[in-house]
Amino acid sequence: MPELPEVETIARGLHSRVKGDTIESVWIGSKPEPLKSPAAKIASTLESRRIKGVRRVGKHIVVDLESVVVTRAPSKRKSRGRYLAGGGVRPTSPAAQWIVHLGMTGRMIVCEPQTEIAKHTHAIVRLASGREMRFVDPRRFGRLSVAHGFAADGSEPLEVELDRFISLFRGRKTPIKSALLNQKLLSGVGNIYADESLFRAGLRPRRRAASLTREDLRRLYVALREVLKEAIALGGSSVSDYVDAEGGEGSFQLQHRVYGREAEPCLVCKTPIKRVVIAGRSSHYCPKCQK
Repeated sequence: MPELPEVETIARGLHSRVKGDTIESVWIGSKPEPLKSPAAKIASTLESRRIKGVRRVGKHIVVDLESVVVTRAPSKRKSRGRYLAGGGVRPTSPAAQWIVHLGMTGRMIVCEPQTEIAKHTHAIVRLASGREMRFVDPRRFGRLSVAHGFAADGSEPLEVELDRFISLFRGRKTPIKSALLNQKLLSGVGNIYADESLFRAGLRPRRRAASLTREDLRRLYVALREVLKEAIALGGSSVSDYVDAEGGEGSFQLQHRVYGREAEPCLVCKTPIKRVVIAGRSSHYCPKCQK
């Protein structure tokens, strides 16, 4: 599943390519799983809106929309899906947001309309510039919705202050790895970056959060921010299906020190990396470097 650095990379790529463009029509496929809001509501909310910008909130892509008045002939494009908006005059209305969660295999791409439509395409947004934004998701764990004032449940890892970060984990009896993955505490951190941050902080993933000292949590705070910033700079980690808005792969997977390296020697002490399962999730760590 794309985590904070991957979603940030995609959001930045989309922002640079579609900011200021206007949505002319929306096609929604017939599969119900990707839709968190009704197809008709998604289409009517997006149609004739100008894209004010694209940003990341937690693991979500948020497309901020602003209202415009557009007059044009109705769209004649036929649809095999459930809804296709297009055409007419739309009065201005309150700002809205298109929310995209990529799930396990979701992708958001910007392409020319003549580009072949991938098999698992669930939404096509036609832009006034002539291009299209497409949501593709083979496993259909991704979700599409619309909202006003969307906000993540947890704190933003790159913005939270140290004291607040420490207070999130103090007294919690769960393993620190599980706490890092709790999206109600921190929004956007996933398996890869939790493992890599714990390694840099010298903490084992099974350590109970309540057992960590203030100094332990300070090191984790610094390590997490370093790892996330480095991963964003390298376009994220392409370990599965992840590609950015232009179809390119990230390269932070080349910098992984523990994640996915079970039985390989630690890059610091040469001790074989171990893998354990915590709350159903794989966790990788060095038994010598992490205490």
